[in-house]
Amino acid sequence: MHIPLTRDELTDHLRRTRIAGDVATPRENNLRHYRELVEGNRRFWLGLELGERWSEEKVLAVMAERVGVVADPAHREGQDTIDADLTVDGLDRMAEALREAAARRARVLVATGHPGGLLDVHQAVARALRAAGATVVAIPKGLSVGEGDDGTSGDVRQFGSVAVLERGATLWHTHAPQPMSAILDALEAAGEPLPDLVVADHGWAGRAAQRGIKAVAFADCNDPALFLGEAEGTVAVTVPLDDHVVDPQSYEPMTAYLLAAAGLTAVR
Repeated sequence: MHIPLTRDELTDHLRRTRIAGDVATPRENNLRHYRELVEGNRRFWLGLELGERWSEEKVLAVMAERVGVVADPAHREGQDTIDADLTVDGLDRMAEALREAAARRARVLVATGHPGGLLDVHQAVARALRAAGATVVAIPKGLSVGEGDDGTSGDVRQFGSVAVLERGATLWHTHAPQPMSAILDALEAAGEPLPDLVVADHGWAGRAAQRGIKAVAFADCNDPALFLGEAEGTVAVTVPLDDHVVDPQSYEPMTAYLLAAAGLTAVR
């Protein structure tokens, strides 16, 4: 694990690696996703119940405020941005939730729908929380889901204490909330307590939050739902970042900063 960077060093790193700053996701993709959410496409609700209360203008305003995308609605294509300072602000808020969970020896469920980019981040968080005395929830065996909101299906498993969707011996990228529903339903059926905290992304985080569990999450600038959920008070924390940069090792300094800010020791 990297020696934690200072805030200024981290923001420079985030911009240089395009985790934040001038990100790879184009403006037209962002706006299309915002429109799909407003029009009621549940694939873009990420497990939350957003109803008809959001307009494209309101979504863009929240994303400009909480993520740092270009606020001008006339900017329709080309480059869009994530504000690196907002990323670090989100990491600081997430760190407080992790610190509290460790202090309480809470039950924490860690999950990702973006294993190609964020699996290492989530695994590091899970190891650090367990080392600090928290309980990392083991999911029930034999879980599977049919076709989810984004058309994916497969088996719900844990790798390095992180819940993921596996399909055809491959860890699957999914936005769907159904895998999280399967876990929570199975825990309840087994008479086990639900998690006190969920650390996740995509529909894994949104569905946990919708069911009343404290959820902290990472989200990209083309996935507005979790930021809207935070604005409404359903999601506790949403950290803005590009969730799949070319080199996943680029997230390591960010992870080191998060764990240090939470008072947790990195564990390999």
